[in-house]
Amino acid sequence: MSERFFLGSPARSGQATLVGDEARHLARVLRAKVGDLVRVFDGSGGEWSARVTQIDRDAVALDVGDQLPTAPLPERSVTLAVALPRGGRQKWLVEKLTELGVARLVPLVTERGVAEATESARARLERGVVEACKQCGRNTLMEIAEPATLESLAAALPPGAVRLIAHPDGIALDALSRPAPGGAVVAAVGPEGGFTPKEILVADRQGFERASLGPHILRIETAAVALAARLM
Repeated sequence: MSERFFLGSPARSGQATLVGDEARHLARVLRAKVGDLVRVFDGSGGEWSARVTQIDRDAVALDVGDQLPTAPLPERSVTLAVALPRGGRQKWLVEKLTELGVARLVPLVTERGVAEATESARARLERGVVEACKQCGRNTLMEIAEPATLESLAAALPPGAVRLIAHPDGIALDALSRPAPGGAVVAAVGPEGGFTPKEILVADRQGFERASLGPHILRIETAAVALAARLM
């Protein structure tokens, strides 16, 4: 059995327990048996082989074995600050950004935004990150951050972080600043109605460079994925 499962709590003394959806998927959907081998990851970079030792209704106990080789981390930390689209498009956005290796997704609060990042909505996004990691082989969870405005986002950035904002009047992305290996970059994507002139003024004052993604108007998730793919 080659399925991967997320450990919500770290292994201790070689023992770990899958709970909730992870346990139910292994026990009820895959019908695992005691002695089956699986792979588990902890969301912070580690992955291990493990053997099923006990199966209960909503929990599966594991003996955790050797740590497995893992892919190196991306050479730069990329944050996407995105005015979330509605409905299932959020799930697609999270899935693709996770696959690309984005470090953090910030739900961006804008004047023309259409979706609110409530606590329950963020929980759904976090679950989507886990599912995408399980599928693509990534061992570090993409962080779903607290919602932020452009101003509060800028105030929390580390010194030296490159700041980009998607804008049709911007400069081609390849001509803009890039962080050095190990550096950080944040790229902001507005709602489908676009950033307001007031928000663009705030971005200018906070040192965001305007980045063009080409001659066409892109949907939110398309713009975010295009930015992520180029920056990674």
